[in-house]
Amino acid sequence: MKKTLATLALAATMVAGPAAAELVFPDLSYRTGPYAAGGVPFSDGYQDYFALVNARDGGIGGEMTKVIECETAYNTEKGVECYEATKGQGALIYQPLSTGITYQLIPKVSADNIPMHTLGYGRTSAANGKVFEWVFNYPSNYWDGASVAINHLLDENGGDLNGKKITLLYHNSAYGKEPIRTLEELSKKHGYELNIIAVDHPGQEQKSQWLQIRRERPDYVIMWGWGVMNQVAVQEAINIRFPMENFIGSWWSGAEHDVTPAGMDADGYKALNLHRVIDMPVFADIKKHVHEAGNAAGDGSNVGSVLYTRGMYAAMLAVEAAKTAQEIHGTAQITAVMMRDGLEALEITDAKMEALGMPGIGPSFSVSCEAHGGSGMALIQQWDAAAKVWKPLTDFIESDQEVIQALIKDDSEAYAAENSVKPRCQ
Repeated sequence: MKKTLATLALAATMVAGPAAAELVFPDLSYRTGPYAAGGVPFSDGYQDYFALVNARDGGIGGEMTKVIECETAYNTEKGVECYEATKGQGALIYQPLSTGITYQLIPKVSADNIPMHTLGYGRTSAANGKVFEWVFNYPSNYWDGASVAINHLLDENGGDLNGKKITLLYHNSAYGKEPIRTLEELSKKHGYELNIIAVDHPGQEQKSQWLQIRRERPDYVIMWGWGVMNQVAVQEAINIRFPMENFIGSWWSGAEHDVTPAGMDADGYKALNLHRVIDMPVFADIKKHVHEAGNAAGDGSNVGSVLYTRGMYAAMLAVEAAKTAQEIHGTAQITAVMMRDGLEALEITDAKMEALGMPGIGPSFSVSCEAHGGSGMALIQQWDAAAKVWKPLTDFIESDQEVIQALIKDDSEAYAAENSVKPRCQ
């Protein structure tokens, strides 16, 4: 009898995966290639936060964290190789920072029972936890972002966009194509004319696209760009004298390096953001416990920038999910399966953010079996070229959930049918 019980316990351990001596968080980074300007600060913020948790808090629940960095160069094939090379090292969660890599990893993490969090990127319909058990994309997704941009323009135009012309300038990739369907549906609802213009990777040549914009004279341009594409687009908009205040980037088109090369001419450019860019007590903690101790992931120059803050935010959400998993399962040595449970029971409140030294960094939200997408809110920020800072133009704006949830339902149910996924949460 004892031998049988021992055998069953061993089998259960093998299914769930071995409990690690350290809590392992892979970082599928890209410090090289045409998108390194965005990848470097994000990775610095991500890694520095785990280093802070180790140095200041003694780890998570008494267990030290370990970050395994693997360079992808924002290349989908390399991203998959990094996943395969690190998944057996006790990986608790993946955050690939690439929509292309995300699409390739969804079936893999689902088969391997390892959760993935795609903060503000990836497959939007993964917000439906009934279908995507192992994927989370809170606090907001691309369809939310597109809707928030339109809601902002509605506010700017007294609630009426009828007859307005809006152009979407997008990175010709899975990432850039994500908002198209949402913007099309919203154009039917609000009566604006939508035109879409693609920019091929990496986006250094855009003269023909901006000549087309000059000919068509849209009232607004919304940009879904990344990397050097953003810098080039801002400069080309300046070249044709397109008003910066009518140019709105996605939250991946609104970092400091996207606008500083254009100098004062970039003043007034707008962008979405998932979180606030403000001075917070956590930055002082990072400098004291991590940088002054010589353990910074980078050279220390990115602290407080947009993408450093976003990487730190992503790490904080992973840490809080790990704490939740420890509480649920009554053990500090959690597995990837347990980590998934923590992600699905995560609750981020205003009080929790303040206690973590990040007051107001983002909207409060909770996750459930059905809903993996968070609040769906974002704000609009505007570049102040003289001060060289992003200033919040709005508070967090709600997205049009009536439109978005219908799209999520259609897309996720189609995915479930194609991949023989049985919806859960019944």
